[in-house]
Amino acid sequence: MESFIDQIKAKAKKEKKTIVLPEPDDKRTLYAADAILKEGIANIILVGDEQDIASGEKWLEIDLSGAKIVNPKKTDLLDKYVNVLYEARKEKGMTEEKAKETLLNDKLTFGVTMVKANDADGMVAGACHATSDTLRPALQILRTAPGVKLVSGFFLVVVPDPTLGDNGVFIFADSGLNQDPTSDQLADIAQSSAKSFQGLIGDHPEVAMLSHSTKGSAKHALVDKVVEAVRIAHERYPNLDVDGELQLDAAVVPEVAKIKAPGSSVAGHANVLIFPNLDAGNIGYKLVQRLGKAQAYGPMLQGIAKPVNDLSRGCSWEDIVGVVALTAVQCQIS
Repeated sequence: MESFIDQIKAKAKKEKKTIVLPEPDDKRTLYAADAILKEGIANIILVGDEQDIASGEKWLEIDLSGAKIVNPKKTDLLDKYVNVLYEARKEKGMTEEKAKETLLNDKLTFGVTMVKANDADGMVAGACHATSDTLRPALQILRTAPGVKLVSGFFLVVVPDPTLGDNGVFIFADSGLNQDPTSDQLADIAQSSAKSFQGLIGDHPEVAMLSHSTKGSAKHALVDKVVEAVRIAHERYPNLDVDGELQLDAAVVPEVAKIKAPGSSVAGHANVLIFPNLDAGNIGYKLVQRLGKAQAYGPMLQGIAKPVNDLSRGCSWEDIVGVVALTAVQCQIS
């Protein structure tokens, strides 16, 4: 049976997109670029010095001849990108001189500006940068998608047991960005995550709002926050299949759901898990990944006008390949 990520790669190949990788100084990026080009998943732009990339290519014994290399210090496109960045940020005090200086010294901003200029469809970074370094230029230059209040992060998690989630596939949110979302924000994260699930996986999203309590089994302000989030989600997004508050076992195990949450439309078969805060979401995905031998791709970002996605600094080159494939599919549906 074809794996989940192989299905995503197949989708990406059908309508090949161009993805910027602005971290070619990291060998994982170069290994990933080689694999992406060999498999035909996406067109690749590497932002960096040609000689440095060629040296890495030779040392790693890989083939990057199919990649486009753009050196900010030599490209004829610099003046164009200076204008794009200046126009995007002039209301915040950006000058043309500052735009040029930034583009020459910040590869992530350069990559996002390429996306803004429609010279690339999306960007993947974060193997050697913090999430804030990836997110900041994306929000400043691309900004949020129409109608979106909140940018959030999710992981696509594939567990070994296909009886759980959607053939083993889950979205975990927010697992990478918003530290302590309000009830209102949790409702928006649930909606965005359901849309991401529908777009990437193509199946019906069933959303569980997670807590340490199930249907009133515990009393606490943290439980109240999740209960209120469910109420807001039902009111604001009436077509969203969401329920809570649910403990994790009640959300994903049918036998437990029958005992703890009888009558719930979601309990026992949820495939989109909304965590009450970033502590829970981040710890949760890493527990499943490291102890449960799950595959975890992300943090993917949702709500930005064009696809820009982050990587965990602990990622492997295979993880980068997966996130690029997912980003390419996001580009197709955005």
